[in-house]
Amino acid sequence: MAEVLLSPGVLARENDQSFLTAQPVQAGAAIVGPTVKGPVGIPTVVTSYSEYQNTFGAKVESGSGEYSYFTSISAYNYFQQGGDSLLVTRVASGSFTSATSSKISNELTTDAFTLETFTEGIIANSTSTDGADNVLPNGNADNLRWEIVSPNTASGTFNLLVRRGNDSIKQKVVLETWTNLSLDPNSNDYITKVIGDAKQTVTNDGNDYYLQYTGEYANKSRYIRVKSVGTPTLNYLNNAGSAKAEFTGSIPLAGSGSFGDADGTPFGNGTAAKFYGDITNDDTQGLIAENYTDSFRLLANQDLFQYNCIAAPGLIRKFATNTSQITRMVDNAQTRGDNLAIVDLVKYGENLIPVTAEAAAIDSSYAATYWPWLQTLDPDLGSQVWVPASTMMLGVFAFNDRASETWFAPAGLNRGGLSTVVRAERNLTNGNRDTLYTANVNPIATFPNVGVVVFGQKTLQKKASALDRVNVRRLLITLKSFISQIADNLVFEQNTIATRNNFLSQVNPYLASVQQRQGLFAFKVVMDESNNTPDVIDRNQLIGQIYIQPTKTAEFIYLDFNILPTGATFPA
Repeated sequence: MAEVLLSPGVLARENDQSFLTAQPVQAGAAIVGPTVKGPVGIPTVVTSYSEYQNTFGAKVESGSGEYSYFTSISAYNYFQQGGDSLLVTRVASGSFTSATSSKISNELTTDAFTLETFTEGIIANSTSTDGADNVLPNGNADNLRWEIVSPNTASGTFNLLVRRGNDSIKQKVVLETWTNLSLDPNSNDYITKVIGDAKQTVTNDGNDYYLQYTGEYANKSRYIRVKSVGTPTLNYLNNAGSAKAEFTGSIPLAGSGSFGDADGTPFGNGTAAKFYGDITNDDTQGLIAENYTDSFRLLANQDLFQYNCIAAPGLIRKFATNTSQITRMVDNAQTRGDNLAIVDLVKYGENLIPVTAEAAAIDSSYAATYWPWLQTLDPDLGSQVWVPASTMMLGVFAFNDRASETWFAPAGLNRGGLSTVVRAERNLTNGNRDTLYTANVNPIATFPNVGVVVFGQKTLQKKASALDRVNVRRLLITLKSFISQIADNLVFEQNTIATRNNFLSQVNPYLASVQQRQGLFAFKVVMDESNNTPDVIDRNQLIGQIYIQPTKTAEFIYLDFNILPTGATFPA
């Protein structure tokens, strides 16, 4: 269709302005703490509580009892309230290693190949001799076993089953099935190519902590990696398509086995750990503060790990040894500028005085705290247990974001209800709430016929400004995340009007959509000749200035009831 008129007439043109504004890549929450199993110190994304259980377990035995970690309770509530992505970093005390498979024999009586578990620690060990019905006496729901099925010497292939450690031959619980595997490195079905052999190790160069990768092939299994292939069968078939005689004895024999030789115990001191409301300065679910150091240092890497809020339930600031780790978590949030740290100040059983005193020691708009402790149902044990408030707050944030937007306050009767909480440690009076809120501590209130509700949304910033509110801080986090993603695509592009207009054409519609969704009163974006002068361009810089007026929340509502005499007229 012609776009210009060359002779008299009417030209009807279309301007499609209905394009949907691109949305930022969403980052979920992060939680740091002990788990029953899983890789130690390796931040791992899970997208459901069932996936969390498969990867990190549920119940832990300590002494003569069973318990759940705060990490598990927090993950359960996060997904129950609509969370869709959780970055979990398992913290442990001491050295932990993976378990390796028992000998996977072939006709040559050698190890055909060796497998290794992702889970680290002695809980990964299922090593024992098969009992009746192929039951492993040491097998449990948190470890694994392997089984070779249908080996075929003619084709050089076999099937591998990954089974749960506590199943039997009559009632197999198959977690993964890998079919038509080969030991031929030139085959597309080569076991290492199909399952993967990558391994991540937390390391450092004295300053920066990072993940060091080894292995050739990405892991496709959720439970195991290939540690080694003992008898590779290079070009298993000859030119006639028949198996070479020297290789036929290399194929693994049908059978099953277990995993073992893993090191690492959750409670190395040999005594029962302290859980729930009994945690202490030197025993928080079997851990001490220094066990968190490497994980927080690793999570400082903004390019590698994305999250919009973070919590470490059980890391109590009033415990003197924990202070440095709480500070590190808050400093990470402030340096990264893309997440809010939810901190716990005091242990179970404290009163308002230490709560407000601990809050006074933190000054950051990238941190928030809530009090008192809460009693909730342990999802895996069915018992009612006491947990610090941060355990539940990731779920509150998830519900808030699903029901509305990140720039709405995660508080109040509409978005701050704690439906899975049985009761608060203390029923706060109006005076208690005033004391806490003045000290920047967000009270968790209890109301008759309503229940337990988050009734505050302050950050721990001391100076009064828009950023002393959680909703405004999270608004800025959201905006910076989206606009930074746009700007990333402009790095090394030509510093021209076209590039600047490209930026403006994406940022302005997005901010307009945020304004329509009640996040902003007004905004203005400047990226033109006024702030990109020739000398700025000569320095290889591109400057944009974004002015915003955040929407504020109504936290203090005054209702004046005016009593008028009979016959008086109401004011217009």
